[in-house]
Amino acid sequence: MKPFLSALLLSAAATLAGCQQTPPANESPQAPAAAPQPPTAGKTEAEARTLVAAYVKTLPTPELYVTDSARVNDNGATWQVLVPRRDWARRMPNSARFEVQKETGAVSTAPVK
Repeated sequence: MKPFLSALLLSAAATLAGCQQTPPANESPQAPAAAPQPPTAGKTEAEARTLVAAYVKTLPTPELYVTDSARVNDNGATWQVLVPRRDWARRMPNSARFEVQKETGAVSTAPVK
């Protein structure tokens, strides 16, 4: 019984070894994904709008924001971007507030006062 068992195990090992796939030699390994680029600085009003529009797309419900109607105010070191929300139509305030750092381009949310 032991010779049969060892022959069976040897056969199974040979079958499994034949199933392993090795990549062809002419294929190069995939290059690692490019590291995400840091945001460009929001030095102009147009750049601040673009950065906020990109940030809004990452939110869970981007369809609620009307980025085309955003208003931008210069607050010295930051841009204040007020973006109207569709679900706040008859409410005051009816816009969400975002702050864009001019030096770094970092976008953050802030309460509307």
